[in-house]
Amino acid sequence: MKLNKAYLYKVHLPLVSPFRTSYGILHQKSFYLIGLEDELGNIGYGELEAFPLPDYTEETLEGAKQVVTDFLLEELSGKEIEQPEQVSQIFAWIRGNEMAKASVESACYDLFAKRQKTSLAHFIGAKKKEISVGVSIGIQKNKRSLVEKVRSYVSAGYGRVKVKIQPGADFSYLKAVRDEFPELPLLADANSAYKEEDLNDLLRLDQLNITMIEQPFGVRDLWLHAELQKRLERMAVCLDENIRSLEDVKQAFTFGSCRAINLKMARVGGLQEALQIAEFCKQRKIIVWCGGMLEAGVGRAYNVALAARNEFQFPGDISATDRYFEQDIIKQNFELINGKIHVPEGMGIGVEIDEQALSRFAESFETILLD
Repeated sequence: MKLNKAYLYKVHLPLVSPFRTSYGILHQKSFYLIGLEDELGNIGYGELEAFPLPDYTEETLEGAKQVVTDFLLEELSGKEIEQPEQVSQIFAWIRGNEMAKASVESACYDLFAKRQKTSLAHFIGAKKKEISVGVSIGIQKNKRSLVEKVRSYVSAGYGRVKVKIQPGADFSYLKAVRDEFPELPLLADANSAYKEEDLNDLLRLDQLNITMIEQPFGVRDLWLHAELQKRLERMAVCLDENIRSLEDVKQAFTFGSCRAINLKMARVGGLQEALQIAEFCKQRKIIVWCGGMLEAGVGRAYNVALAARNEFQFPGDISATDRYFEQDIIKQNFELINGKIHVPEGMGIGVEIDEQALSRFAESFETILLD
């Protein structure tokens, strides 16, 4: 396969409601949609997930876009690509920039699946026809608002809820949810909001029968996470921002820093690395589940395909389209039916771009010739 052209759309999708974490508040999902055209005229799509600010990771949306145009596409220009696994090897000399790499590599996976006239899910070895999913809830203004928000999602069919927390909005907030929903599988996500002096406060959460606490400490820390995991009786520590590669997972496992991994394809550089991490987690009996970053339809399609593999037995943060957007840039929304989402069976990622919606929400568009 050779690539002839690349298409880049800068898109802003308004969120149904603001999404608040310890990093700040998001009112819209801003991203680049990347289309790669091969010599047969097929187009594969990827979604550049870097956020506008360097708060979740070091990457920023505009910085990652520049890496895509100045380096990644240049590396693929004129090359014969025989397997999608080659793409990550070609990019290996470029340090970091995982989300930039993932956007291009994923579009190549879409192309290869389309060239073989099969779905992406089938192409990467996924067996499930539908997946169980959970929902992630941002930090709410008070306990009552949180309980009502949880109630609305449980009524909609979500069987697992993750609640964003930070100091001052943690134990009492989660206890209010647990008192109202004694049997609900419940997770807490701290987005690195805690420090060493908060260790004892976090240990209190073990009283609430919470399944896991995600990323309580810093993104470069393994020691404090290991200390917390060692002292917890029931709750698992789950790492998120710490995990950028298979090597990071191996170190976390060796140090005993966690019992679960929130695996985000874009955060680890693409599908090839994500598949290797999933396999390692299966072998070491680490819980692995598919996280989300407010993806639009293309990015969501990749998450669904990945979560359809057998390594993923715990419901991920994927959610239905209407959880985040009134209108997406794809024609077929992802719908929640009896707590599950159907895995697309069409060729490639299995969703079509809604050209009218894309035109409505795109701020800019450019074509790059590759030869």
